Amino acid sequence: MQTQDVIIIGGGVIGCSIAYYLAKKGADVVVLERDRVGAHASSAAAGMLGAQVEMAFPGPMIELCLRSRAMFPELARELYGRTGLDIELNTEGLLRVAWNRTEAEELRDRAHWQRELGGRAEWWEPRSVREDEPEVGADITGALFLPDDAQVSAPRLTLAFARAAQALGVRFLEGCEVTDFLTDGDQVTGVETVFGTFRAGVVVLAAGAWSGVLARRLGLNLPVFPVKGESLALRPDRLSHRKTLFAHGCYLVPKADGRIVVGATEKEHDFSPGVSLGAIHRLAHEAARLVPSLAEADVLSYWSSVRPGSGDGLPLMGRLASVRGLYVASGHFRNGILLSPITGALMAELITGGEVPELAPFSPDRLPESAMDGVRR
Repeated sequence: MQTQDVIIIGGGVIGCSIAYYLAKKGADVVVLERDRVGAHASSAAAGMLGAQVEMAFPGPMIELCLRSRAMFPELARELYGRTGLDIELNTEGLLRVAWNRTEAEELRDRAHWQRELGGRAEWWEPRSVREDEPEVGADITGALFLPDDAQVSAPRLTLAFARAAQALGVRFLEGCEVTDFLTDGDQVTGVETVFGTFRAGVVVLAAGAWSGVLARRLGLNLPVFPVKGESLALRPDRLSHRKTLFAHGCYLVPKADGRIVVGATEKEHDFSPGVSLGAIHRLAHEAARLVPSLAEADVLSYWSSVRPGSGDGLPLMGRLASVRGLYVASGHFRNGILLSPITGALMAELITGGEVPELAPFSPDRLPESAMDGVRR
Protein backbone atom coordinates (compact mmCIF):
# COMPACT_ATOMS: atom_id res chain seq x y z
CA MET A 1 0.00 0.00 0.00
CA GLN A 2 1.27 3.48 -0.91
CA THR A 3 0.31 6.76 0.76
CA GLN A 4 0.64 10.30 -0.59
CA ASP A 5 -1.04 13.68 -0.22
CA VAL A 6 -2.96 13.65 -3.51
CA ILE A 7 -3.99 11.00 -6.03
CA ILE A 8 -4.87 12.32 -9.49
CA ILE A 9 -6.84 9.94 -11.68
CA GLY A 10 -6.07 10.79 -15.29
CA GLY A 11 -2.89 11.73 -17.11
CA GLY A 12 -4.37 14.08 -19.69
CA VAL A 13 -3.54 17.76 -19.91
CA ILE A 14 -5.85 18.63 -17.00
CA GLY A 15 -4.45 15.99 -14.66
CA CYS A 16 -0.87 16.86 -15.61
CA SER A 17 -1.47 20.58 -15.09
CA ILE A 18 -3.00 20.02 -11.64
CA ALA A 19 -0.06 17.78 -10.75
CA TYR A 20 2.40 20.45 -11.85
CA TYR A 21 0.82 23.28 -9.88
CA LEU A 22 0.39 21.07 -6.79
CA ALA A 23 4.05 20.04 -6.99
CA LYS A 24 5.05 23.70 -7.12
CA LYS A 25 3.27 24.02 -3.77
CA GLY A 26 5.23 21.09 -2.35
CA ALA A 27 2.48 18.44 -2.40
CA ASP A 28 3.30 14.72 -2.67
CA VAL A 29 1.35 13.66 -5.76
CA VAL A 30 0.86 10.51 -7.80
CA VAL A 31 -0.87 10.51 -11.21
CA LEU A 32 -2.58 7.27 -12.20
CA GLU A 33 -3.13 6.88 -15.95
CA ARG A 34 -4.70 3.71 -17.32
CA ASP A 35 -3.06 4.15 -20.74
CA ARG A 36 -0.27 6.60 -21.52
CA VAL A 37 0.08 10.22 -20.46
CA GLY A 38 -1.86 12.33 -22.97
CA ALA A 39 -3.04 9.26 -24.87
CA HIS A 40 -6.53 10.50 -25.67
CA ALA A 41 -8.11 13.94 -26.23
CA SER A 42 -5.03 15.83 -25.02
CA SER A 43 -2.96 14.53 -27.93
CA ALA A 44 -5.81 14.53 -30.45
CA ALA A 45 -6.68 18.20 -29.89
CA ALA A 46 -5.83 20.85 -32.47
CA GLY A 47 -4.47 23.04 -29.67
CA MET A 48 -6.52 26.19 -30.22
CA LEU A 49 -6.50 28.77 -27.44
CA GLY A 50 -9.87 30.11 -28.53
CA ALA A 51 -10.87 32.19 -25.54
CA GLN A 52 -13.02 34.42 -27.76
CA VAL A 53 -13.83 32.51 -30.93
CA GLU A 54 -16.43 30.13 -29.49
CA MET A 55 -17.86 32.37 -26.78
CA ALA A 56 -21.29 33.52 -27.91
CA PHE A 57 -22.22 35.49 -24.76
CA PRO A 58 -20.52 37.06 -21.74
CA GLY A 59 -20.26 35.31 -18.40
CA PRO A 60 -17.92 33.40 -16.10
CA MET A 61 -16.76 31.04 -18.85
CA ILE A 62 -15.23 33.67 -21.12
CA GLU A 63 -13.70 35.41 -18.10
CA LEU A 64 -12.01 32.15 -17.11
CA CYS A 65 -10.90 31.50 -20.69
CA LEU A 66 -9.39 34.98 -21.03
CA ARG A 67 -7.47 34.56 -17.80
CA SER A 68 -6.15 31.19 -18.87
CA ARG A 69 -5.13 32.37 -22.34
CA ALA A 70 -3.17 35.21 -20.77
CA MET A 71 -1.09 32.67 -18.84
CA PHE A 72 0.38 31.00 -21.92
CA PRO A 73 3.27 33.31 -22.87
CA GLU A 74 4.86 33.03 -19.43
CA LEU A 75 3.87 29.36 -19.16
CA ALA A 76 5.62 28.59 -22.46
CA ARG A 77 8.82 30.16 -21.14
CA GLU A 78 8.48 28.44 -17.77
CA LEU A 79 7.90 24.96 -19.19
CA TYR A 80 10.71 25.38 -21.69
CA GLY A 81 13.04 26.37 -18.90
CA ARG A 82 12.09 23.34 -16.81
CA THR A 83 11.89 20.73 -19.58
CA GLY A 84 13.45 22.04 -22.79
CA LEU A 85 10.14 21.40 -24.56
CA ASP A 86 8.77 24.09 -26.86
CA ILE A 87 4.97 24.03 -26.75
CA GLU A 88 4.95 25.90 -30.10
CA LEU A 89 2.87 28.87 -29.03
CA ASN A 90 1.56 30.50 -32.22
CA THR A 91 0.30 34.07 -31.74
CA GLU A 92 -0.66 34.89 -35.34
CA GLY A 93 -4.28 35.22 -34.25
CA LEU A 94 -7.51 33.68 -35.50
CA LEU A 95 -10.06 34.52 -38.18
CA ARG A 96 -13.66 33.51 -37.49
CA VAL A 97 -15.12 33.41 -40.99
CA ALA A 98 -18.74 34.21 -41.87
CA TRP A 99 -20.40 32.48 -44.83
CA ASN A 100 -23.51 34.68 -44.95
CA ARG A 101 -25.04 37.91 -43.64
CA THR A 102 -26.67 36.26 -40.64
CA GLU A 103 -23.35 34.89 -39.44
CA ALA A 104 -21.69 38.22 -40.13
CA GLU A 105 -24.19 40.11 -37.97
CA GLU A 106 -23.79 37.61 -35.15
CA LEU A 107 -20.02 38.01 -35.28
CA ARG A 108 -20.24 41.81 -35.31
CA ASP A 109 -22.44 41.65 -32.20
CA ARG A 110 -19.95 39.28 -30.59
CA ALA A 111 -17.11 41.68 -31.36
CA HIS A 112 -19.02 44.51 -29.68
CA TRP A 113 -19.54 42.85 -26.30
CA GLN A 114 -16.11 41.25 -26.32
CA ARG A 115 -14.52 44.67 -26.80
CA GLU A 116 -16.58 45.93 -23.87
CA LEU A 117 -14.94 43.19 -21.79
CA GLY A 118 -11.54 44.45 -22.84
CA GLY A 119 -10.87 41.90 -25.57
CA ARG A 120 -9.57 42.76 -29.01
CA ALA A 121 -11.89 41.94 -31.91
CA GLU A 122 -12.01 43.47 -35.38
CA TRP A 123 -14.51 42.93 -38.17
CA TRP A 124 -12.81 42.47 -41.54
CA GLU A 125 -14.61 42.73 -44.86
CA PRO A 126 -13.82 40.04 -47.48
CA ARG A 127 -11.23 42.20 -49.22
CA SER A 128 -9.30 42.70 -45.99
CA VAL A 129 -9.42 38.98 -45.24
CA ARG A 130 -7.97 38.05 -48.62
CA GLU A 131 -5.33 40.78 -48.43
CA ASP A 132 -4.09 39.14 -45.24
CA GLU A 133 -4.79 35.51 -46.19
CA PRO A 134 -4.97 35.31 -50.02
CA GLU A 135 -5.81 31.60 -50.09
CA VAL A 136 -9.17 32.03 -48.33
CA GLY A 137 -12.12 31.29 -50.61
CA ALA A 138 -13.91 34.02 -52.52
CA ASP A 139 -17.45 33.32 -51.26
CA ILE A 140 -16.97 34.42 -47.65
CA THR A 141 -18.93 37.37 -46.25
CA GLY A 142 -16.12 38.56 -43.99
CA ALA A 143 -14.41 37.49 -40.79
CA LEU A 144 -13.92 38.45 -37.19
CA PHE A 145 -10.21 38.85 -36.48
CA LEU A 146 -9.24 37.84 -32.96
CA PRO A 147 -5.56 38.80 -32.62
CA ASP A 148 -5.15 37.34 -29.14
CA ASP A 149 -6.63 33.89 -29.76
CA ALA A 150 -3.68 31.61 -30.33
CA GLN A 151 -2.69 27.94 -30.55
CA VAL A 152 -0.12 25.48 -29.22
CA SER A 153 0.95 21.90 -29.81
CA ALA A 154 -1.44 19.99 -27.57
CA PRO A 155 0.77 16.88 -27.27
CA ARG A 156 3.82 18.98 -26.42
CA LEU A 157 1.91 21.01 -23.82
CA THR A 158 0.67 17.85 -22.10
CA LEU A 159 4.12 16.28 -22.13
CA ALA A 160 5.73 19.47 -20.86
CA PHE A 161 3.32 19.65 -17.91
CA ALA A 162 4.05 15.99 -17.13
CA ARG A 163 7.84 16.31 -17.36
CA ALA A 164 7.87 19.51 -15.32
CA ALA A 165 5.72 17.88 -12.65
CA GLN A 166 7.92 14.79 -12.65
CA ALA A 167 11.02 16.96 -12.19
CA LEU A 168 9.33 18.37 -9.07
CA GLY A 169 8.74 14.90 -7.63
CA VAL A 170 5.37 13.83 -9.01
CA ARG A 171 5.12 10.11 -9.78
CA PHE A 172 3.36 9.03 -12.97
CA LEU A 173 2.13 5.46 -13.26
CA GLU A 174 1.06 4.56 -16.78
CA GLY A 175 -1.03 1.47 -17.46
CA CYS A 176 -2.47 1.88 -13.97
CA GLU A 177 -6.24 1.46 -14.18
CA VAL A 178 -8.32 2.45 -11.17
CA THR A 179 -10.67 -0.42 -10.35
CA ASP A 180 -12.34 0.86 -7.19
CA PHE A 181 -12.48 3.61 -4.59
CA LEU A 182 -11.66 3.25 -0.90
CA THR A 183 -14.14 4.96 1.42
CA ASP A 184 -14.64 5.54 5.11
CA GLY A 185 -18.20 6.69 5.62
CA ASP A 186 -18.73 9.65 3.30
CA GLN A 187 -15.01 10.18 2.72
CA VAL A 188 -12.83 8.87 -0.08
CA THR A 189 -9.54 7.65 1.33
CA GLY A 190 -7.85 6.18 -1.74
CA VAL A 191 -8.19 3.86 -4.71
CA GLU A 192 -7.65 0.27 -5.72
CA THR A 193 -5.75 -0.23 -8.96
CA VAL A 194 -4.22 -3.00 -11.03
CA PHE A 195 -0.94 -1.97 -9.37
CA GLY A 196 -2.30 -2.22 -5.84
CA THR A 197 -3.75 0.11 -3.21
CA PHE A 198 -3.07 3.84 -3.00
CA ARG A 199 -4.21 6.00 -0.08
CA ALA A 200 -4.41 9.77 0.10
CA GLY A 201 -6.29 12.56 1.84
CA VAL A 202 -7.36 13.93 -1.54
CA VAL A 203 -8.44 12.14 -4.73
CA VAL A 204 -8.84 14.21 -7.91
CA LEU A 205 -11.03 12.80 -10.65
CA ALA A 206 -9.58 14.19 -13.89
CA ALA A 207 -10.21 11.27 -16.20
CA GLY A 208 -11.71 13.24 -19.09
CA ALA A 209 -14.62 11.55 -20.83
CA TRP A 210 -14.29 8.58 -18.47
CA SER A 211 -14.86 10.68 -15.33
CA GLY A 212 -18.59 9.98 -15.26
CA VAL A 213 -18.01 6.24 -15.65
CA LEU A 214 -15.58 6.18 -12.72
CA ALA A 215 -17.82 8.35 -10.56
CA ARG A 216 -20.63 5.80 -10.85
CA ARG A 217 -18.48 3.36 -8.88
CA LEU A 218 -19.14 5.66 -5.92
CA GLY A 219 -22.85 5.92 -6.69
CA LEU A 220 -22.24 9.41 -8.00
CA ASN A 221 -24.18 10.71 -11.00
CA LEU A 222 -21.58 13.05 -12.48
CA PRO A 223 -22.90 14.65 -15.70
CA VAL A 224 -19.77 14.10 -17.80
CA PHE A 225 -20.12 12.19 -21.06
CA PRO A 226 -18.04 11.47 -24.17
CA VAL A 227 -18.21 13.61 -27.28
CA LYS A 228 -16.32 11.87 -30.06
CA GLY A 229 -14.34 14.08 -32.40
CA GLU A 230 -12.75 13.12 -35.72
CA SER A 231 -9.96 15.10 -37.36
CA LEU A 232 -7.44 14.85 -40.15
CA ALA A 233 -4.07 16.38 -41.05
CA LEU A 234 -3.09 17.78 -44.45
CA ARG A 235 0.23 18.83 -45.90
CA PRO A 236 -0.12 21.49 -48.62
CA ASP A 237 2.65 21.96 -51.19
CA ARG A 238 2.96 25.61 -50.10
CA LEU A 239 1.97 27.72 -47.11
CA SER A 240 -1.78 28.11 -47.42
CA HIS A 241 -2.43 30.40 -44.44
CA ARG A 242 -0.67 31.67 -41.30
CA LYS A 243 -3.61 32.33 -39.02
CA THR A 244 -5.98 29.76 -37.58
CA LEU A 245 -9.18 29.79 -39.64
CA PHE A 246 -12.48 28.93 -38.01
CA ALA A 247 -15.76 28.62 -39.91
CA HIS A 248 -19.06 26.84 -39.59
CA GLY A 249 -18.16 23.33 -40.69
CA CYS A 250 -14.46 23.13 -39.82
CA TYR A 251 -11.39 24.82 -38.45
CA LEU A 252 -7.91 24.85 -40.00
CA VAL A 253 -4.94 25.07 -37.64
CA PRO A 254 -1.48 25.52 -39.23
CA LYS A 255 1.25 23.74 -37.27
CA ALA A 256 4.97 24.45 -36.93
CA ASP A 257 5.89 21.34 -38.94
CA GLY A 258 3.87 22.44 -41.98
CA ARG A 259 0.76 20.34 -41.32
CA ILE A 260 -2.77 21.74 -41.32
CA VAL A 261 -5.00 20.15 -38.71
CA VAL A 262 -8.63 20.01 -39.87
CA GLY A 263 -11.31 19.43 -37.27
CA ALA A 264 -13.60 18.32 -35.98
CA THR A 265 -16.81 16.33 -35.80
CA GLU A 266 -18.95 16.05 -32.68
CA LYS A 267 -20.81 12.85 -31.75
CA GLU A 268 -22.24 12.83 -28.25
CA HIS A 269 -22.26 9.72 -26.05
CA ASP A 270 -19.95 7.90 -28.45
CA PHE A 271 -16.87 6.06 -27.17
CA SER A 272 -16.33 4.14 -30.41
CA PRO A 273 -12.84 4.14 -31.97
CA GLY A 274 -12.03 4.85 -35.59
CA VAL A 275 -12.89 7.51 -38.14
CA SER A 276 -15.85 7.26 -40.52
CA LEU A 277 -15.62 7.85 -44.25
CA GLY A 278 -18.42 10.39 -43.89
CA ALA A 279 -16.37 12.41 -41.40
CA ILE A 280 -13.36 12.49 -43.70
CA HIS A 281 -15.54 13.53 -46.62
CA ARG A 282 -17.25 16.35 -44.67
CA LEU A 283 -14.04 17.72 -43.20
CA ALA A 284 -12.24 17.58 -46.55
CA HIS A 285 -15.14 19.30 -48.31
CA GLU A 286 -15.32 22.11 -45.74
CA ALA A 287 -11.54 22.58 -45.70
CA ALA A 288 -11.44 22.96 -49.49
CA ARG A 289 -14.40 25.32 -49.36
CA LEU A 290 -12.58 27.56 -46.89
CA VAL A 291 -9.16 27.33 -48.57
CA PRO A 292 -9.65 25.96 -52.13
CA SER A 293 -5.96 25.20 -52.68
CA LEU A 294 -6.15 22.56 -49.93
CA ALA A 295 -7.99 20.31 -52.38
CA GLU A 296 -4.53 19.49 -53.73
CA ALA A 297 -2.95 18.89 -50.30
CA ASP A 298 -1.75 15.46 -49.24
CA VAL A 299 -3.78 13.71 -46.54
CA LEU A 300 -1.23 12.70 -43.90
CA SER A 301 -3.38 11.09 -41.22
CA TYR A 302 -6.76 10.99 -39.56
CA TRP A 303 -7.76 10.13 -36.01
CA SER A 304 -10.50 10.30 -33.41
CA SER A 305 -10.77 10.72 -29.68
CA VAL A 306 -13.39 11.59 -27.08
CA ARG A 307 -13.74 14.92 -25.33
CA PRO A 308 -15.48 15.25 -21.95
CA GLY A 309 -18.82 17.00 -22.41
CA SER A 310 -20.96 18.22 -19.51
CA GLY A 311 -24.61 18.70 -18.70
CA ASP A 312 -24.62 22.47 -19.28
CA GLY A 313 -21.55 22.92 -21.44
CA LEU A 314 -19.35 24.27 -18.64
CA PRO A 315 -16.49 22.40 -16.98
CA LEU A 316 -16.91 20.81 -13.56
CA MET A 317 -14.17 21.94 -11.19
CA GLY A 318 -14.03 21.79 -7.42
CA ARG A 319 -14.81 19.64 -4.42
CA LEU A 320 -17.96 17.60 -3.98
CA ALA A 321 -19.91 18.41 -0.84
CA SER A 322 -21.35 14.91 -0.62
CA VAL A 323 -18.01 13.07 -0.79
CA ARG A 324 -15.25 14.42 1.42
CA GLY A 325 -11.80 14.23 -0.08
CA LEU A 326 -13.05 13.94 -3.67
CA TYR A 327 -12.36 16.72 -6.18
CA VAL A 328 -13.42 16.88 -9.82
CA ALA A 329 -11.75 18.55 -12.80
CA SER A 330 -13.50 17.43 -15.97
CA GLY A 331 -16.10 18.37 -18.57
CA HIS A 332 -13.86 20.89 -20.37
CA PHE A 333 -15.16 19.72 -23.78
CA ARG A 334 -13.27 21.64 -26.53
CA ASN A 335 -11.49 23.94 -24.10
CA GLY A 336 -9.26 21.54 -22.19
CA ILE A 337 -6.01 22.79 -23.74
CA LEU A 338 -7.00 26.44 -23.31
CA LEU A 339 -8.16 26.00 -19.71
CA SER A 340 -5.39 23.68 -18.57
CA PRO A 341 -3.18 26.28 -16.84
CA ILE A 342 -5.97 28.10 -15.01
CA THR A 343 -7.55 24.79 -14.02
CA GLY A 344 -4.25 23.52 -12.63
CA ALA A 345 -3.51 26.70 -10.74
CA LEU A 346 -7.00 27.14 -9.22
CA MET A 347 -7.47 23.47 -8.34
CA ALA A 348 -4.05 23.38 -6.66
CA GLU A 349 -4.97 26.45 -4.64
CA LEU A 350 -8.29 24.88 -3.60
CA ILE A 351 -6.78 21.50 -2.70
CA THR A 352 -4.11 23.10 -0.54
CA GLY A 353 -6.67 25.02 1.48
CA GLY A 354 -7.09 28.28 -0.38
CA GLU A 355 -10.34 30.11 -1.04
CA VAL A 356 -11.08 30.13 -4.77
CA PRO A 357 -14.33 32.03 -5.48
CA GLU A 358 -13.61 31.90 -9.22
CA LEU A 359 -14.49 28.21 -9.18
CA ALA A 360 -17.99 28.72 -7.76
CA PRO A 361 -19.75 28.90 -11.17
CA PHE A 362 -18.09 25.62 -12.13
CA SER A 363 -18.78 23.66 -8.96
CA PRO A 364 -19.63 20.01 -9.67
CA ASP A 365 -22.50 20.43 -7.17
CA ARG A 366 -24.22 23.07 -9.32
CA LEU A 367 -26.13 20.53 -11.41
CA PRO A 368 -28.97 18.41 -10.02
CA GLU A 369 -27.38 15.33 -11.63
CA SER A 370 -24.34 15.71 -9.34
CA ALA A 371 -25.98 13.91 -6.46
CA MET A 372 -25.04 10.86 -4.45
CA ASP A 373 -27.21 7.80 -4.54
CA GLY A 374 -25.31 6.79 -1.42
CA VAL A 375 -21.61 6.26 -0.97
CA ARG A 376 -20.89 2.58 -0.98
CA ARG A 377 -19.69 1.39 2.40
